[in-house]
Amino acid sequence: MKFDGTFEIDNVSLEEVWLALSDPYMIKASLPGCQFLVPVEDGGDVDFEQLRTEAENDGEDPPILPDATPEDVAERAFVEGNTYATLIELSVGNVKPSFESTVTITERDFPRMSAAGEGSAANSAFEMSAWMELSEVEDGVAVEWEAEADVFGKIAQLGGRVIKPVANRVVKRFFDQVADRLKEVGDAAEEETQSSLRDRVSGLF
Repeated sequence: MKFDGTFEIDNVSLEEVWLALSDPYMIKASLPGCQFLVPVEDGGDVDFEQLRTEAENDGEDPPILPDATPEDVAERAFVEGNTYATLIELSVGNVKPSFESTVTITERDFPRMSAAGEGSAANSAFEMSAWMELSEVEDGVAVEWEAEADVFGKIAQLGGRVIKPVANRVVKRFFDQVADRLKEVGDAAEEETQSSLRDRVSGLF
């Protein structure tokens, strides 16, 4: 199955959107049902139950934009070649599976990022690849994205008419959350007097 689209975010810069979408904690906070998103060793066995327990015991996540500094976000940002584990709980039709996934950042070269991953859920398995690219538009930034997934097992039997609307709803909610956060970043930049937040973000690239 293939999914694609373009999402526009108003009154922000390329660098601000790039920084936000490079932050694992921003992704976790914006992605519906995401329990954790953490770096792991590539090729090793991932204990998702242990990671879930650690996430529950770690307490609150560190602040994200606009409460985090751009420098802190850049330091923890996704790294090309690194692998991350995530657990996402979603309702798909009358099934509510937990998607256990590992995702590797295959390219991270401003303003383009791509990833590939695999995972399992509810007696099902899936493989995926995705990319996004940012571009300036008149009122802000356009995020063009595309994802392709092969699904096997119980979830695959539900068919595209069930899976695609769920995926589209998740993507819309995700970008809505990111856009709301970036609006707060823009508001914070307007309020700064000593130095521009936008200039600080731009200086990281």
